[in-house]
Amino acid sequence: MTMPDTAALLEDAADRIADISRADLQIMRRRAALLLRNSGSIAFDDDMEEILRDLAGEFGKTRNDTVRSIVREWMEKNTYLPVHELDEDDDVDGTA
Repeated sequence: MTMPDTAALLEDAADRIADISRADLQIMRRRAALLLRNSGSIAFDDDMEEILRDLAGEFGKTRNDTVRSIVREWMEKNTYLPVHELDEDDDVDGTA
């Protein structure tokens, strides 16, 4: 369901609030919450979403942070961004 569809449903429900069942309101509010929660993200195909979920769990990051890391690494590797280098005074975890 697209954003305008959900918005139209919510507006319609507000106009006739006495006629809308509790279950229908609950469904509309959940859809709206999902849209708001995911509004800043990119939708991928199901197979890519599954891999992103797996990687996010493996990295201990959110899905969006995982996407950001992948895109940044790709941009650095393909010289679109300068490679992040540590200064002499930067903290490191002691592994090579």
